[in-house]
Amino acid sequence: MIASVPTLTSARFTLRPMQRGDAGALLPTLGDEAQCRYLAREPFSSEEQLWNWLAAPEWPGLTWIAQDRKSAGVAGRFVAVPGELGRAFEIGYITCADRQGEGIARECTATIIAHLTQQGARRVTAEVDARNVPSIRLLESLGFHEDTHLRNRETTHSGVCDVLLYGVETERAT
Repeated sequence: MIASVPTLTSARFTLRPMQRGDAGALLPTLGDEAQCRYLAREPFSSEEQLWNWLAAPEWPGLTWIAQDRKSAGVAGRFVAVPGELGRAFEIGYITCADRQGEGIARECTATIIAHLTQQGARRVTAEVDARNVPSIRLLESLGFHEDTHLRNRETTHSGVCDVLLYGVETERAT
């Protein structure tokens, strides 16, 4: 799906399709135990392992890489997975460890939601580990509401956790 990802822009970032070299830029974050504590899988041990996961041909989602327009550095990975007839999407995001706290996830996620809305999405959802307070705050700041709290829902590399399902209805562009 790499070729079908449109390039988007926000105030500070170009959200572009993923490239092979992005695995190297993401590995310091996705290879770190502390940064991966809320992921379902353990940290990645190599750039090759990470690339194989990022570029898995069976994965149905869209992936954007946030590239800083000033420094050209990679700042994070953002995804949208189509759901019901292309009118609902589940989003996901991770900001590179050295860029956390700069509002990157909020800025880029809002840009992607605006794009999805423009393309006809009626609903955007997110699944979040109930312990991930920064992610919950981000979603709520973007207008998401908790739909469901699923107890002991997911087994991760760090144990069994509760999962919160969040959603927001979008205003379809005319």
